[in-house]
Amino acid sequence: MSQNSKTALRATLQSQFSIIVSFLAIFWLLEILDAFVFRGSLDQFGIYPRSLEGLRGIVFAPFLHADFGHLIANSVPFVVLAWLVMLQEVSDFWIVTIITMVVGGLGVWLIAPPNTVTVGASILIFGYLGFLLFRGWFQKNLASIVLSIVVLVLYGSALWGLLPGRAGVSWQGHLFGFIGGAIAAWLIAREKHYYSKN
Repeated sequence: MSQNSKTALRATLQSQFSIIVSFLAIFWLLEILDAFVFRGSLDQFGIYPRSLEGLRGIVFAPFLHADFGHLIANSVPFVVLAWLVMLQEVSDFWIVTIITMVVGGLGVWLIAPPNTVTVGASILIFGYLGFLLFRGWFQKNLASIVLSIVVLVLYGSALWGLLPGRAGVSWQGHLFGFIGGAIAAWLIAREKHYYSKN
């Protein structure tokens, strides 16, 4: 590996690390503030179904958590899947994150039960999962296919979270986050295919 390649790789890894740590820092800082300063009131910025005010949760909900147990459960899969999303290009992470937040958030807003509030990074986690599983299908290159298979082996059991199940768990956020990730995989594959022909 040439010196230029090593420098580029180091810069990419530093960028990936900075992004993931920044997101985690926001998650944890908000939960600490919510627990010890705001006494749980930050959760009001989550997604309230079919409420005009609840639309703000599309932006805020993925950064808020019900409690520290919820946050801890989301932290490790977030780190792993977010990093895997960045493997080809760091820009993929931003595209997938934005599409997942919008599609996942709107899905929750439209069909979640009334008088509920949805918070948590699991919308993003399932979006990254959807993206990684469908990227191999849409991009049809060996690296993407292998990565999709690896992710399926590691996180395939999480797909049960797309179905109604445990009380208090937003399967709607999981399902629509996953759909948002799949849409992002399709859009990114189309863009890369287009540019490869020009």
